[in-house]
Amino acid sequence: MKRLAKFVFLGFAAAASAVPAAAETKAASFQSEYSLSLLGFTVARSSFSSTFQGDRFSVRGSMASAGLAKIFDSTKGTISASGRFSGPRPRPESFASDYVSGKKAQRTEISFARGNVARTVNVPPLKKRGSDWVPVATADLRAVADPISATLVRADNPKEICGRTVKMFDGEMRADLVLNYSSTEPVSIAGYEGKAVFCNARFVPVAGYRKGHRSIEYLRNRSKIAIAFAPVGTTGIYAPIYATVGTQIGTVTIRARKFEPGN
Repeated sequence: MKRLAKFVFLGFAAAASAVPAAAETKAASFQSEYSLSLLGFTVARSSFSSTFQGDRFSVRGSMASAGLAKIFDSTKGTISASGRFSGPRPRPESFASDYVSGKKAQRTEISFARGNVARTVNVPPLKKRGSDWVPVATADLRAVADPISATLVRADNPKEICGRTVKMFDGEMRADLVLNYSSTEPVSIAGYEGKAVFCNARFVPVAGYRKGHRSIEYLRNRSKIAIAFAPVGTTGIYAPIYATVGTQIGTVTIRARKFEPGN
C-alpha cells in the first residue's frame, strides 16, 4: 500500500501538471482539479495552481486521499516544480514533493542544471538496496525531467503530442513513457469543451527499481495505459485531462474535474 500511495501521489502530479504557458510576457495563471479512482471508487483528489510568465512556469499542488482509501491508508501531500521552456521542451530547475502516508513521511527535492539532474535529496534517506536493484547511473539523469515538468507539452500539431518519449525521474526511479497517437475525440469538463488527443503509452523502467518486481513487470509487459490531452486556448500548449493505468489490483483512472484559467 505504501508503494501504491507514492504511485498515486506522483500520478496526480504527472496528470495535472501540463498547463498553459503564456505566449505574452505578462503573467498568467491556471487552476485545475482532479480525482483519482480505483475500480470505480474515488480514492484521492487534488488541486493545482500554476503561474506562467513568458517561457517560465511554476506549478504548485496538493493531494489527499478520499473515500475508503482515507480509512485504510490516509495520504496527503504537496508538490511543486519550476523551470522554463527551451523550444518545444520544458527544462526544469527545481522540484519538491512532500507527503505523508499513514505513519510514513517522505520529502524529495531535485535540482537541475542545463537539463540534467544536479542534486537529489530524500528525507529520510532511501533504504540500502540489494544486489537485485538496478542502480541509477549518472548517464540516466541526463536530459530528464521531474514528474511535473515532464508532462508539459508544446506542439504545432495535435499528433505531435503523442509521438514522443517522456523521460522522468522522481528522486528514486528513472523511467520512460513512450507515447503513440490513438485518436481524437470530443470531451466536456468544467472549463473546457472540445476535442482531446488520446495517446497510448508504454511504460519502460530504466533504473531505480528491483529486478523482477511484480508490479514493475506488470506495468512494463501487461499494463494498458492511455492519456488524453486537451488544447489550452491558442497557446500551442496541451494538458492532460484524463488517464488510465492498468495495475495488478485494478485500473487507476485520473480525471479532470476542472480545467480553466485562474482569476
